[in-house]
Formats: sequence, structure tokens, C-alpha cells
Amino acid sequence: MWLGESTHTLDNKNRVFLAKRFQEGLERGADGNLTAVLTRGFEGCLFLFSKAGFQSVLERLNTQAFEGSDARLMQRLFFSSSNALDLDSAGRLLLPEKLKTLAGIDKEVVMVGVIDRIEIWPAETWRALEAKHGNDFDRLDRVICGDNGRASTRTNGT
Repeated sequence: MWLGESTHTLDNKNRVFLAKRFQEGLERGADGNLTAVLTRGFEGCLFLFSKAGFQSVLERLNTQAFEGSDARLMQRLFFSSSNALDLDSAGRLLLPEKLKTLAGIDKEVVMVGVIDRIEIWPAETWRALEAKHGNDFDRLDRVICGDNGRASTRTNGT
């Protein structure tokens, strides 16, 4: 499980350090290096999964070719930008140019632990998202509490 956030700067080779607390959720490959899967995310970020986490995504994502044109298009877009990567011995992750460009990453990134994935955001985009939605936290209580939570109590006037 990944939680929290950290800010990092890409080096001149498009490598970025992955915080130790994020490294702890990754598996080691046959060569002993930490491995991960980096994909295009939503709303302007990248998703970083452990290999096991990516396998879980595959189980949720219908990969049948005959499920319709939207499913095939999503599969093409998602898998064509997915990369299995090894971290180097210094704990750095190489961001492929295609994904770096898709996310609009320049130099500074914010990594956000979101339970089963790490989201990698261009720092400016993350700061803008926080500024825009920071006051929405209480309004989003139904996401966590459901209809039986605080939101229902408030609407009933109690």
C-alpha cells in the first residue's frame, strides 16, 4: 500500500528517484533490480504499479478483443503506453520520452501514493489540482462513507 507524496527532480537523462517508502512496495526481478510497470494515467498523470498490482489491473480490465470498439481503443491506448521497467541501483526510474510527453512532465514531479499505485504528476499540474480541489475534501465524504455515512446524516438534518 502506498501513501503520501514526495517531490523529485528529473536528472538530465530523464531519471527520477523513487522515494524509499515507494520502493518498498516493489518486487525484485531475476537480476535483483526492483521492477515496476509505468503507464499512462488519467487527468494528466502517470501510473506506476508493482508487477503484482499491474496484474490486478489486467484482471479488472477486460482484454477480450470482441467487446466493442471502445474497449479495443482503450486497450490500444493503454497497452501501447505501458512499460515494464527496472529501477537502477540508485533507486531511479527512467521515464520514457513518450510518457514524459503525454503527462507534460518537464523537470519537477510529485509522486502521490494512491493505495495500489503511485501517480507521477508534473509538479505544476499537481499543485494546481490541489489548489482547485483542496476545499472539496469534505464534499467528497460520500466516496469514503457511502450513502450511510456523514453525507446522509447531513442531508437528514441531524
